[in-house]
Amino acid sequence: MIHGFGGFPPELLQIAGRSLPEKVHRGSTWSTDAPYRETEAAIARAREMGTLDVEMEAAALYAFGTTSGNPIVCFAHETNSMAQTEGDFEKGEADVVAATLAVVAAAASASRAEAEIFNKR
Repeated sequence: MIHGFGGFPPELLQIAGRSLPEKVHRGSTWSTDAPYRETEAAIARAREMGTLDVEMEAAALYAFGTTSGNPIVCFAHETNSMAQTEGDFEKGEADVVAATLAVVAAAASASRAEAEIFNKR
């Protein structure tokens, strides 16, 4: 699952997604520095809003991008859920890392292709 693209052009995400064998999901994420101490009400509200993922890094990355003037793209590799049941902190199989890197590579290729087209205009 990939999320949190900020200003990454949606059309490039579509191009990148079509080049992958896996289905690509886009949606909102909840970026919090302490997901394990969130209240049940906050978790329920995030679910009601259709949040697909909770992660801890995107907010800091986008804050850095905003304050420094650098464009940031965040790829979130979902590996577990909110650790509310026993054994819920499983990080997944090692081969899913290859799938995540394929997503990043596809997005980079689409971005490079777009830059080449833009530079020819």
